[in-house]
Amino acid sequence: MLSESIRMTSQEAIESVSGSFPDKIQHETEFRGETSCTIAANDLRDIAKFCRDEFLFDYLIDITSIDNFGEDTVSDIWPTANWHERKIYDMMGIKFNGHPDLRRILMWDGYPFFPLRKDFPLEELPSEMPDVAFTMVSLSQW
Repeated sequence: MLSESIRMTSQEAIESVSGSFPDKIQHETEFRGETSCTIAANDLRDIAKFCRDEFLFDYLIDITSIDNFGEDTVSDIWPTANWHERKIYDMMGIKFNGHPDLRRILMWDGYPFFPLRKDFPLEELPSEMPDVAFTMVSLSQW
């Protein structure tokens, strides 16, 4: 028999989290049938563990990043976060405290930039590495 928590609606799950963590849901938004909740970065680990243990959320599908809001790892809660957090580190430069293997996953070791950051140079970037992007100064012309 399936656990009752599996049959919860998203609204019931949010109400359960709110009841267990009073005042931790800062903002709730619904868009196209999906509800998103905003929480403080320092509440992430406790709420993630609660969702894993109480709702049986046993698999992390995806995460996103903002380059100035906290650095907690959840790879010990959901092992799949290991790869997601490595990708975020590689593309955004965000370092996750306590991550077991935080190294580049897409770019090569020693690559000096983080391609998804707003400060990523898009033009006029010389390189000393032959046969790699930016081997010559690039000039954008539209």
